Amino acid sequence: MAAITDLSGSVAVVTGGTRGVGAGITRALLEAGAQVVTCARRAPDKPVEAAGRTARFLPVDVREPEAIGGFFERVRSDYGRLDTLVNNAGGTPFRMLDEGRAEHHSRVLELNLLAPLTASLAAYQVMRRQSGGGSIVMVGSVSGTRPSPGTAAYGAAKAGLENLARSMAVEWAPLVRVNTLVLGMVRTELSHLHYGDEEGIAAVGRTVPLGRLADPADVGDACVFLASDRAAYISGAALHVHGGGERPAFLDAATVNN
Repeated sequence: MAAITDLSGSVAVVTGGTRGVGAGITRALLEAGAQVVTCARRAPDKPVEAAGRTARFLPVDVREPEAIGGFFERVRSDYGRLDTLVNNAGGTPFRMLDEGRAEHHSRVLELNLLAPLTASLAAYQVMRRQSGGGSIVMVGSVSGTRPSPGTAAYGAAKAGLENLARSMAVEWAPLVRVNTLVLGMVRTELSHLHYGDEEGIAAVGRTVPLGRLADPADVGDACVFLASDRAAYISGAALHVHGGGERPAFLDAATVNN
């Protein structure tokens, strides 16, 4: 990204920040000068690096409240502050509702809604004691704003996450800002599992008004903006990073005689 935003001296945490979208966010924060701590259940094959700098990794299961509390206490102890939290960890398998038991869907809600809530509560306890407060960014999805057959529990969790962020923004103002990035389709190392080969990925990309899937760096740039003083008056907002959204199906189905 263009070096117009300087986060030097700040400390950021990115949950699930070791691959895919999370790695893109981590790299963008590193390029902007932040010290970045990533977390996930398993260590990455290699650390995330950018601009000659390396993100730190600490193992933690974001679904375990006690472990999350200990993780943020360690960040506070090691760095003395926390300026940005990006709640990126999440995901879901494809499963129609009647093909899974209630506990399967509950685990999806736990990872995509309750875990960000738990992490945000722990981060807030650090940020609220700082004169500069902090910024929390939820990584949402267009699945939370439209029907999501096959990922219904995930869509419900993302809808709840956006609402949760708006409430946090009111309760925790003025010190802590809370916003949501509403993501569309993003190209990652796992895109072939969803869209097929390069031809399939390109075909899906052509359905997006901007003509391509997002790159993780696009999401990272948006995170850097929301973490920075350039977004000092933005809180409780939902920033759509979806390339213009989805072309309405009826436009392709309708026959118009000129």
